[in-house]
Amino acid sequence: MEQKKNTRPRVAIIGGGFGGIHLAKKLKDAPVDVLMIDKHNYHTFQPLLYQVAGGSIAADSIGFPLRRIFTRQKNFRFALAEVQKINPETNTLDTDIGTIYYDYLAIATGSNTNFFGNKEIEHFAMPMKNIPEALNLRSLILQNLEMSLVSKDPEEKAALMTFVVVGGGPTGVELSGALAEMRELILMKDYHGLRKHSMSVYLVEGKAELLAAFSPGARAKAKKFLQDMDVTIYNSAHVESYNGYELKIDNGTSLLTRNVLWAAGVKGEFPEGISADNIARGNRILVDEFNKVKGYENIYAIGDVAAMITDRISKRASGSCTGSYPARTKSG
Repeated sequence: MEQKKNTRPRVAIIGGGFGGIHLAKKLKDAPVDVLMIDKHNYHTFQPLLYQVAGGSIAADSIGFPLRRIFTRQKNFRFALAEVQKINPETNTLDTDIGTIYYDYLAIATGSNTNFFGNKEIEHFAMPMKNIPEALNLRSLILQNLEMSLVSKDPEEKAALMTFVVVGGGPTGVELSGALAEMRELILMKDYHGLRKHSMSVYLVEGKAELLAAFSPGARAKAKKFLQDMDVTIYNSAHVESYNGYELKIDNGTSLLTRNVLWAAGVKGEFPEGISADNIARGNRILVDEFNKVKGYENIYAIGDVAAMITDRISKRASGSCTGSYPARTKSG
């Protein structure tokens, strides 16, 4: 890569998600060279991951080659690499393909599953933040249904057919609904010998309502849909432990299950190199109203990895100046 011969500024974008793609497109006619870096050469349409996990659609339906998105953008280049460290003092990135120089840097690496430090749950529960994880989850679901057909132990059979979704945000609600629909529409057709009433779906949410960030009407409609689909919902409840077989909830409930699907929270994910003073709650990077990382003149963070905390936002959020909020961009 002819990195130092170009006379135009180089804008390096780490991450090929929604934020990174939108920014790169906005720079199409700017007098800069755009370099996008991602450890995958495809963009994942994350809102439909739950359908891949449920077997409703194929994985390649939600993965699209990043290079093809920018085929006609002359100032765009893509590098398949994993960024290991940001070096602000030299304007370089350490990657697994070598050192990459930049004049401006945009961190758009998104978020990853947050297990809140519980290593036992992290080991045994199944997350769903990318295509490989969604495929693993689909394999687990199908494998356990197959095993339940041949299991002679009633307790083990029940555990194999008990599905617990932890987290009542959009991902958890969608996943619970997909499991309930699979039970209603597919189970008895594809798995002769299994009965709908033998499969249980639970949704555990720590807040008093599902979809806490949504309108009251949307929350009520989602909850009624799930209840009509015979999903058991536990609100104001938190998972205490899960050892791969028994899940304990702090409301006194104990469930025997081989299927715990974790959608309870996210945390920002980005390479090392950003000062610890600029990291907010949820491992997000503090930015100003222009998405510039505080303390740096040429480094920006956008999307789920950014925390834009201003006096106006803080006062609007329960009158408190604490906490962190994902930075919003015009792309939504």
